[in-house]
Amino acid sequence: MDSQLKIYNSLSKDKEVFTPLIPGRVGMYVCGPTVYNNVHLGNCRTFVSFDIIYRYLLHLGYKVRYVRNITDVGHLEGDHDTGAEDKLGKMARLEQLEPMEVAQKYTVGFHDMMKIFNTLPPNIEPRATGHIPEQIEMVQTIINNGYGYEANGSVYFDTIKFAESSGMYGKLSGRKIEDLMAESRDNLKKQDEKRHPSDFAIWIKADPEHLMRWNSPWSLGFPGWHLECSAMSTKYLGTQFDIHGGGGDLKFPHHENEVAQNFGACNCNPARTWMHGNMLLLNGKKMSKSDGNSIMPEELFTGNSAHISKGYSPMVIRFFMLQTHYRSTLDLTDEALQAAEKGYRRLMEAYASLQKMTLTGDGQRSEQDGEVAALIKGVKAEMDDDFNTPKALALLFEAVSKINSWKDGHQSMAGLGESTLSALKDLFQTFLFDIFGLKDEAAAGDNHFKTLDGLMQLVIDMRQDARTRKDWPASDKIRDTLKELSIQLKDGKEGTAWTME
Repeated sequence: MDSQLKIYNSLSKDKEVFTPLIPGRVGMYVCGPTVYNNVHLGNCRTFVSFDIIYRYLLHLGYKVRYVRNITDVGHLEGDHDTGAEDKLGKMARLEQLEPMEVAQKYTVGFHDMMKIFNTLPPNIEPRATGHIPEQIEMVQTIINNGYGYEANGSVYFDTIKFAESSGMYGKLSGRKIEDLMAESRDNLKKQDEKRHPSDFAIWIKADPEHLMRWNSPWSLGFPGWHLECSAMSTKYLGTQFDIHGGGGDLKFPHHENEVAQNFGACNCNPARTWMHGNMLLLNGKKMSKSDGNSIMPEELFTGNSAHISKGYSPMVIRFFMLQTHYRSTLDLTDEALQAAEKGYRRLMEAYASLQKMTLTGDGQRSEQDGEVAALIKGVKAEMDDDFNTPKALALLFEAVSKINSWKDGHQSMAGLGESTLSALKDLFQTFLFDIFGLKDEAAAGDNHFKTLDGLMQLVIDMRQDARTRKDWPASDKIRDTLKELSIQLKDGKEGTAWTME
């Protein structure tokens, strides 16, 4: 398959032409949520980003196997590998539930939120607890290959041996091996079991109070957090696959340790391309519950937060996320969301107007035809450049300006080729809905919008009747009152339309 797609590889620190291992097929693994609590907005941004990447790969014609895991065991508090409580176990104790009740509750909630944001489900969604035998087998293979050692029922990965033999440890995250070797974790339990402080647990002997535990050759225990992704990606995508993705906070230690484990088990880097999304900020600062600088998705929808002036629809929030490249930080502010709401509505209105347009005239091509054709080509070129949604959107909005000029009669469509207009319609349809994953909330049958639109049509008819009767005070009063309500009327050749400012 001939593709000009380039992807930034976190491992090489450079953009590379994407060439899958198997022509026409893509294997992609994305680290999913730890289901001990409601999914937070930063996670939503990551999964929306990879949803767009998945959609674009499908658009290019690839057959994609998209695997996104559910972490329901082994993820300890503070992202430690020993000496801390399991996140699910802690929530189970606090809520007086079984750990799997907690996992099921928040997995269902996660799926519901992904549907709200209109993300496509992965092809495979494996759970860590459903793959304990594969993880035990991988631990044994790592031991057999000389990169793992058992101590008092726990098994640790020998990072120093791996670093000295491969030169790989620290390459993904950019950390120098000297710094990693100098790090001390004396505050952690079982530190004396490790040969070196940088070694990490791949199997953990369960304390008596630990709720989740399985039999293994070493102890009654549970797998380390990093191990599950190595085992499950290998099971469903092979020892090497095309793309491994996740949030930037997972580069170290999670993804760095994944690379080590896969080398330890099969002497290969699991993914040829590593992709990482950046963080979501709130009012210019990192989100933090303890500082009161946080907002949950539901609060964004309802407006029930001191950080925003009103609620915003899921598609406005998704559109807002599209406006920043996935590798850049995204700053969520009330002002930015208001601007996104206006931009989203303008885009959807232009799409609706474009689909109704037909050509008249002699059909002679003009310079305008070439400009529109260049815009169409440019949108795809921007997406081929590491999925650059903000630049692709900027070009679409250039087209929006043309569409509105045609609609309002400020610019003639004469000289625009039939094939070019058809291609522009296809471009908007494909990119807005199939690739960007947006929904036209007005056209989708929103009852609230239908009611409002019906009332507005009545008001517009009343204003037109007043103008026909030359009752200018009544006509002006209708216009001015609507303006105070942030509703703008636009008179055009095809009648009067209304928009929310």
